[in-house]
Amino acid sequence: MNENFKLYSQYYDLLYQDKNYVQETNYVSGLIETYRPKSKSILELGSGTGKHAFLLAEKGYSVLGIERSEEMVAIANKKKNESVSFKVADITKFNLDQTFDIATSLFHVISYLNDNESLIQTFKNVHEHLNKDGIFIFDVWHSSAVYHQIPEKRTKILQNESIEVIRKANPVIYSEKNVVEVNYEIAIKNLSDKSINTIAERHPMRHFSRPEIELLAYATGFKLLGTEEFLTGSVPSTNTWGVCYILKKI
Repeated sequence: MNENFKLYSQYYDLLYQDKNYVQETNYVSGLIETYRPKSKSILELGSGTGKHAFLLAEKGYSVLGIERSEEMVAIANKKKNESVSFKVADITKFNLDQTFDIATSLFHVISYLNDNESLIQTFKNVHEHLNKDGIFIFDVWHSSAVYHQIPEKRTKILQNESIEVIRKANPVIYSEKNVVEVNYEIAIKNLSDKSINTIAERHPMRHFSRPEIELLAYATGFKLLGTEEFLTGSVPSTNTWGVCYILKKI
C-alpha cells in the first residue's frame, strides 16, 4: 500500500470518525424486521470497507458486499467472518450466481448514478438477485432539500495526532439534470514531517423526488413500500437531505 493511499485512508477515517455505523445498522435491521421479517441474506451494493456488513453479520445475517474499489475490498477482506464476503464489481452490471432476501445500498451510493440508463440497469440487477418478495433498501439525496437550502461553498478543517486536513467544497448545480457536482480540493498535511499531499475529488450527486423513485420502481419490477428520513424515520421535508426508500420485488 503506497504512502498516498495511506494518507487517503487516514483522511477518510478522520472525515467519518463520527459516523455511527452501529446506529445505522440498527436502523436498517429494524426496517428489515418491519418489511420482511425472518430474512437471512443480504446483498450490499457499495459495501466500502465492510463496516455495515460485519455489523449486520453480528445480527445473524449472511452478507455479500460488492464494491468497485479494489483497495476497499482488500481492506474488507482482511477481516474474517464466515457470514461475510466481498467481491469487486460494478453495481450497474454485476452478475452473481445467487439470490438474496434483502438488498441494501447505503450512504447515498445510488445518488452517484447520474444517468437513467445506469439507474435502470442497477435496479434491474437488484431485482434479478432478490428472492420472492425481496426488499431493496437505499438512501439518496432529497430534491426538496437541495432546492430549498441550495448547496454552497464550504471549508472543513480536520485533525488527528498524525494529519491535518483542509477540505474545500465547491458545488456546481445542474438543475436540468437534478445533479449537484461537488468539487473537493483537499490538502493533507503530515504533522510529523510537514509534507503536504493534495487531492482533487469530483462527486456528481443526483437528487431524487418521491415520484421519480416511484416511476423508477414501477419500470424495474418494484413497488414502493415506504419512504422516510434516514435514521429518524420522520416524514421527509425541505430539511431532509437523506431519504430512505424501501421497495418490494413484485
